Amino acid sequence: MKKDKLYFLTFLSIAIVFLLIASIASKYFIKVSANQLIEVQVESSKREANEVAKFIEFQLSSGIPKEKIIANVQQIIQKTNTDSWFVSIFNWSGKEVCHPDITKVGLAVNSNKTLLSSLKEKNSSEDLYDLLVNKTSIKGNIPSEIIHISPIKKSDLIVAANVNIKSIIAQMNTLKTNFYLIFLIMGVLIIVLSFIAVRVIGSAYEKQLELKNSTLASEVINLSKLNTDLITYKEKVVEVAKEVTLDDTSDKSKKRILTYMRNELVPIPIKDIAYVYTENTITYVVCFDGKKSTTNASLDDMSTNLDSTLFFRANRQFIISIAAIDKIIKYGNSQLKILLHSKTSEEIIISKNKAAEFKQWLNI
Repeated sequence: MKKDKLYFLTFLSIAIVFLLIASIASKYFIKVSANQLIEVQVESSKREANEVAKFIEFQLSSGIPKEKIIANVQQIIQKTNTDSWFVSIFNWSGKEVCHPDITKVGLAVNSNKTLLSSLKEKNSSEDLYDLLVNKTSIKGNIPSEIIHISPIKKSDLIVAANVNIKSIIAQMNTLKTNFYLIFLIMGVLIIVLSFIAVRVIGSAYEKQLELKNSTLASEVINLSKLNTDLITYKEKVVEVAKEVTLDDTSDKSKKRILTYMRNELVPIPIKDIAYVYTENTITYVVCFDGKKSTTNASLDDMSTNLDSTLFFRANRQFIISIAAIDKIIKYGNSQLKILLHSKTSEEIIISKNKAAEFKQWLNI
């Protein structure tokens, strides 16, 4: 249940993060795409208006009557499409002289002067997007707006580049819809794929964790069994010690060893020895009461002379008594760490190769 809750929270977190990013990024991408979409059309309309103005100016300078020129231009632009971008001509009095919709010829120009002045000052397609698409800047129900004017020299005529507001807004709405649809599809794919990836990675990690926990539990059980064997072995040693005869003449039946404490010879009963260790080529004998003395025998000699059922050669530095062992702890890679009742200057580590021998020694 906890895992399902964790996966659900992960899914929810990814979804929230994506929605936050998408809500911010979508506005930016929509505006950038819209600007690119209308930039070419804006420049094309401006260029067309300027070329028409130059053409009419050329005809007027050639002596062609203005009325004839207007009639010809009206005949040409009357067939143009007003659904997006188109060119018209009006005079200084503000009346339409030529317009694709012939019914508007002679009528006053119906356009937002504030919009035109704003565009002339800013002269940017980005501003065109902000001014045209934001409905707060469009007052009234005006179907088209003049975005550029090109006065004809030596005449009262002005060529205007017009944009169909409804068409532009419709294009922008379509663009927004497409972007939101793309973001929706991307969001679903990203969230679902991320969720699947989290599930796969989480499952793999859980398997490794379960395997590790299982191995650890097995090692704990083995270690517990090893400590139990230690206690059992100690009990056996006590029983065996009671049955050992005093007249045994073998080296391993020695009851005491001779050591030195400063200049004094001190015999120490073997049963009182907790551990023996070597340091700087000197062999030290430490008793259960903490008294420490030295001996001329090497650690190898001590290992040979001491009863192997009571003492174990842990490593090249330590020989430990079964009665001195307090705990056995798993250490490193299949190594064992021995804790004695008496503290030692260094840790007593039984290597991986010798761990099996130690376990067998406990099971004697």
